[in-house]
Amino acid sequence: MSRVIHTGQALVDVVVEVPDLPDRGQNVMAASATDYAGGTVTVLLAAARFGAECVQAGAIGTGPHGDLIRGALGAAGIGVSAPPVRDLDTGICVVMVEPSAERTFVTTLGAERRVSVDSLATSDPRPGDLVCVTGFSLALDSTRDPLLAWLPTLHPDVVVVLDPGAAFAGLDASVRAAMLEVTDVWSSNAEEAADVLRAAGEDAPDDLTALTVAVAPMLRGDAVAIVRDGPDGCAVHVAGRTTYVPGFPQTPVDTNGAGDTHTGALLAEVAAGTPWEEGCRRANAAAAIKVTRRGPESAPTAAEVDAFLSTADGPA
Repeated sequence: MSRVIHTGQALVDVVVEVPDLPDRGQNVMAASATDYAGGTVTVLLAAARFGAECVQAGAIGTGPHGDLIRGALGAAGIGVSAPPVRDLDTGICVVMVEPSAERTFVTTLGAERRVSVDSLATSDPRPGDLVCVTGFSLALDSTRDPLLAWLPTLHPDVVVVLDPGAAFAGLDASVRAAMLEVTDVWSSNAEEAADVLRAAGEDAPDDLTALTVAVAPMLRGDAVAIVRDGPDGCAVHVAGRTTYVPGFPQTPVDTNGAGDTHTGALLAEVAAGTPWEEGCRRANAAAAIKVTRRGPESAPTAAEVDAFLSTADGPA
């Protein structure tokens, strides 16, 4: 079975539930505040709960935040390949969650940005492994330069998966081009896909399927493109065919980590040999369950998705 390896930033999410965002210079009282292992951990936890062997290749610090990250990964049986960064702790992401389940983020920088070609190589990707990259790794030279130097050295049968995030469209065109040249799988939401097309001077279709078709030629070879649209599901372009995969709308309580849960569940399914279209259906279900739960560590198991689909799709 192929492994799911993540090169991105494992952070501590400090999640505060607020009635609304304060005006500039003002205060708001939070209903709760909870520390979670977040960032890449959300993707890897989802993949592990679907049965995948997972590895965190990005850097983790030394201190209470790094300990929280290692504890969450270890409890889920997820490996950590690189040695701890000495004398520097992992950063945090303050996540303000409103009653609508909308999130606003403030992120600090820490040990997760201290990577090198050698530290990434400790993950030792093998043919068939899925190596995940986040666009946020490309926003700073401390993570961008080692990553773009290392990725072209991988075996051609290692599958490079890009989650561009909101950062990717705003990167220098040369950086976007270098990353897309080594990308085998694109997984983003609709807004991120539209933004990168516009950044390249192309039209961004409103239709989800057409948007996914438009993204595919930007990638290398016969790449796979997945574009999500929240409760409306996603579209997947694979082997020259584009398929719309409906979602499972829910009443959300926390959308933080829903996209990462989708990505982790999908990659675990693909690692186990599930076709992309069916993997997307199951990933849609995983994300639907996730938004009904608080915290980024609340991805469902494969068995929970089985039970959900048996109800959502009618009698088995």
